[in-house]
Amino acid sequence: MHDLGPAAQETARVVARVRDDDLARPTPCGDWTVRDLLGHLLAFAGHFVRVARHEAAESGGAPQPLPDDWRGELAATLDDLAAAWREPSAWEGEGQAGGLTMPRAELGVVALEELVLHGWDLAQAIGAGYDVRDEDLPVVRGFVANFEHAPQEQRTGLYGPVVPTDGGSELERVLALAGRDPHRPLATAG
Repeated sequence: MHDLGPAAQETARVVARVRDDDLARPTPCGDWTVRDLLGHLLAFAGHFVRVARHEAAESGGAPQPLPDDWRGELAATLDDLAAAWREPSAWEGEGQAGGLTMPRAELGVVALEELVLHGWDLAQAIGAGYDVRDEDLPVVRGFVANFEHAPQEQRTGLYGPVVPTDGGSELERVLALAGRDPHRPLATAG
C-alpha cells in the first residue's frame, strides 16, 4: 500500500490555481491543452476510484468534457481517489485500466504516477510550483523505468522520448525518464 493522499492534495492545490484563461494553454502532454489535461485528470481519477472499490469501471483515460463546476468536482474526485486507495482491499486482486487487467497493487502505483506526472504537467502549464514527497519519487521512478528502454512506439501514448539529463534532482530524473524536460518551462507564474 502507498498513500496517494499527499499527491492528490498537491494536484488539487494546483487545480485550484487554474484560471479560466489558462484552459487553452499548452501542457507537456503532447497536444493536450490545460482543458484536456484537466479532463483527463477527472476521467482518470474517477476510473481509479471505481477500480479501488472493486466496482465495474469503463476505461478512464481519454479527456472528458469539463463540467461547469470542474474545480469542485475534480477536487472532490481527487479526495475520493485518495480515500479509496487508503482501504487495504483496494490493493488486493486484479482490476482493469487502459484495457489491461493487472494486479490492483500495480494499478495503485499507476494512480500515483498519474497524479505526480500530470500534477507536475499542470503546474508547468500554469507556471505554478509542484511539490512531490520524497517517498513518492522512487515508486513513480520504478514504474516509469519499466519503459525506459522500450521503443518509442511502445512509449507513445504513455511518455515522450527520454530527455537526456546530467544528474539533477530525483524529480528531474523521473520527469526526464517520462519524456518531460524539467528545465523547459511552459508558462511563467502569474
